Amino acid sequence: MGGFFGCASKQDCTHDVFYGTDYHSHLGTKRGGIAIKNNEGIRKTIKNIENSYFRTKLESELPGLHGKMGIGVISDTDSQPLIIGSHLGTFAIATVGKINNLDEISKKAFEQKINFSESGENQINPTELVAMLISLGDSFEDGIAHAQEVIEGSCSMLLLTEKGIYAARDKLGRTPIVLGKKDGAHAATFETTAFFNLGYQTEKYLGPGEIVFFDADGYEQIKAPGKEMQVCSFLWVYYGYPASGYENINVEKVRYRCGCALARNDTVDVDVVSGIPDSGIGHAVGYANERKIPYCRPFVKYTPTWPRSFMPQNQETRDLVARMKLIPVQELIADQRLLFCDDSIVRGTQLKGNVQILFDAGAREVHMRTACPTLIFPCKFLNFSTSRSSLALIGRKVIHEIEGPDFTDIGKYAVSGSPENLAMVDRIRNRLQMTSLKYQALEDLVTAIGLPRERVCTHCFDGTSYF
Repeated sequence: MGGFFGCASKQDCTHDVFYGTDYHSHLGTKRGGIAIKNNEGIRKTIKNIENSYFRTKLESELPGLHGKMGIGVISDTDSQPLIIGSHLGTFAIATVGKINNLDEISKKAFEQKINFSESGENQINPTELVAMLISLGDSFEDGIAHAQEVIEGSCSMLLLTEKGIYAARDKLGRTPIVLGKKDGAHAATFETTAFFNLGYQTEKYLGPGEIVFFDADGYEQIKAPGKEMQVCSFLWVYYGYPASGYENINVEKVRYRCGCALARNDTVDVDVVSGIPDSGIGHAVGYANERKIPYCRPFVKYTPTWPRSFMPQNQETRDLVARMKLIPVQELIADQRLLFCDDSIVRGTQLKGNVQILFDAGAREVHMRTACPTLIFPCKFLNFSTSRSSLALIGRKVIHEIEGPDFTDIGKYAVSGSPENLAMVDRIRNRLQMTSLKYQALEDLVTAIGLPRERVCTHCFDGTSYF
């Protein structure tokens, strides 16, 4: 995944860029960087954040950076932001997305004798590729629009130029960009979480494919938004921070409504409800309040020294981190019928370990309710965790166990309540050693988000791509 923040101010904006970017640390785990422009040009710093956090790696760089415009990015893929020299002028660029036709675009570039200097995940740096496409235009506006049309997948971006900052949302709006303002400054962010403590107020949610240019005084629309949108539903379920909003819809409110929907479709007798920290908590509060069952915390997270569990690339290490950072409260577990809400089940290995911990601590029953449908199809549009290939998804694994590896009619397993769907869920329950397991129905998830069905991407769950 990834996230970015940029601002233009009448005063030095370095600290706003630094802290605004830091508020996106939950979205990426590989590289973090900022680029600041002043009278001497654009200066950048990029750090590896695989073994530490953005703030701890870049804070020491701040005394050497100063300027009234800047952008920052947390990336799960490539080193960013990049500084590019072109016939349009020097600019810095940060991107979020996934370019499915990267090889095709780069091949055409090589045929035109264009070369690339950066390398990413054993390939050309996707951000440099986007910069190349922009540089083929007669202006920044023309180049950005050209890149958005050529790219298959998705790509939202910030461009820091001599005169101001361009913010461009991907063609179908799979990822968000939001504009904010305060006295003497304007900003663009992926997560609106970044605004409040920095003194910004939300001013505008960019539409799909929309391009704006802004400086310290205000913004100008360069390209109007398109009519078609497929914003990622998983942003509300898992990736988004609770205080953030997309399409003016708050993340935590959606999670609360997801939990309420799960509760309305459930009759299981339990003693307490809880959430798998952290993203499962909002779902669990909604569930507990809807069914009027006590909410408690039989799991607490120990975070001072343990990183995020998806950060290490080795599966064994990920599982160790996941186990060590969640500590059971035995006094709240022993002889209890526990119901947990979680955002999703991807591989299931970490969750299986968590369930075993609860039984080891004396739980009588462990029930699981998941806020989204079963993940069956790998994401084609965004750079989620690299483990989200079809072979890694527990739903797809179970389908192959039932039907064989050559089975292709996957869609019928995505229909909530169908015989195939129920068989898949029960096999997952058995693999994870739970007392019971239920997933959210797709229609209930869409209702909880509150957007029309055709404007929400649900490809992970049902394989549907509207556009």
